[in-house]
Amino acid sequence: MNAVDPANPPAVPPPSPTSPPCPSPAPRRTASGRRPSRVAAALRRALWWTTLTVTGGMERRGRLPRGGCVVVANHSSHADTAALLAALDARHRPAIGAAADYWFASPWRQRICRRLAAGFPVRRTGGGTADLLAMTDDLRAGRAVVLFPEGTRAKDGEVGSFHRGALLLAQSAGVPVVPVGIAGTERLLPKHGKLRSALVRVRIGDPLPPSVSPDEARDAVAALHTRTAAQTLPDSGVRRRVAAVATARLGVPLAFLWACAEALSWPLMPELLLAVVCVAAPRAAPKLSVAALAGSLVGGLFALQLASAGVRLPAPLTTDRMRAEVRHELAVESAAAVRHQPWNGIPFKVYGSEAGRAGIGTGEWLAEAAKARGARTLSVGLGFAAFGLLMRRHRRRYPLYLALLGGGFTIGLSLIVAGWA
Repeated sequence: MNAVDPANPPAVPPPSPTSPPCPSPAPRRTASGRRPSRVAAALRRALWWTTLTVTGGMERRGRLPRGGCVVVANHSSHADTAALLAALDARHRPAIGAAADYWFASPWRQRICRRLAAGFPVRRTGGGTADLLAMTDDLRAGRAVVLFPEGTRAKDGEVGSFHRGALLLAQSAGVPVVPVGIAGTERLLPKHGKLRSALVRVRIGDPLPPSVSPDEARDAVAALHTRTAAQTLPDSGVRRRVAAVATARLGVPLAFLWACAEALSWPLMPELLLAVVCVAAPRAAPKLSVAALAGSLVGGLFALQLASAGVRLPAPLTTDRMRAEVRHELAVESAAAVRHQPWNGIPFKVYGSEAGRAGIGTGEWLAEAAKARGARTLSVGLGFAAFGLLMRRHRRRYPLYLALLGGGFTIGLSLIVAGWA
């Protein structure tokens, strides 16, 4: 097909009103050059949904109509593509129109674009209309072709004017135009900026007829974008206060001192604190987890030194059977016995004090304790942070989560103490 100037696109006759708008023939190779795969689309959707969930959360409202359609959306970030691939159903096998001069300028970018985004090239400097019209058969096969009619990423979040190419494609295939508003991607991955945590929202609007004008399509997308960006998640005042403490200067010292005190005498393990603060403030989880680990190791060293000097600290919620078990493990495995601590329910302070009485060296103890406590503390902190991200839309239920956490911890601790009594 000869190149067509997008500024002067050829006239495209409107579809016959008697022809079905979205025929669904048997799977075949289409103009995109490959046989569309629903499995590949499902895998891409799972990949990007998981990625966006981890980086701040993903929320979708609305669904695409049955059959093929042209999806038009606002564009402010490279993350818009990921948001749409995560939000659109795999049965539509969405294909993303990508700038040929950027995403297909080198072999490695081309591979990334095709495999991870089901992208197809659209020229921005002559021939773009021809590239779009080549997707007509894909649309008639039931696919969703996703386009950003602004042609480039907006800088200020405003929706710019739409080019006609997407609408010409919808008219050529006789399929509806579906407006979509995206919000949050400009914070997640700003233009020329770095990746950071943000909640991404996608709102799918009602289908528009193929004859819709560029201004009407633009207004529909802008309205959806405005509504989506203005939406706020219901939250809990308790969660906000806990998050404020966790992210303030007090957060790291609190985690350190709590864990240090637990390694000496305090009865409540640092993982309980992490379960409270990491769900409330997931972004603070790495530094709080590291602080708790450092506190455990410092407290364990103090416990070792004090016990070797004959000092006995109070150890509430521990039993003689716990101490006897730890003495046996230390006699058999030396400092390596602390590897059992994350799993057997015996508090870390028992291992520290009994290791001091057994005369185990400081360096040997620190190395083994770092491995055992590090694996547990860091995995717990990051695990609760991931849970906090998954539950972001349910923040108003944070007080209920605290109640369930407190009740479950109390029951679990009682069963452990009773089992070692």
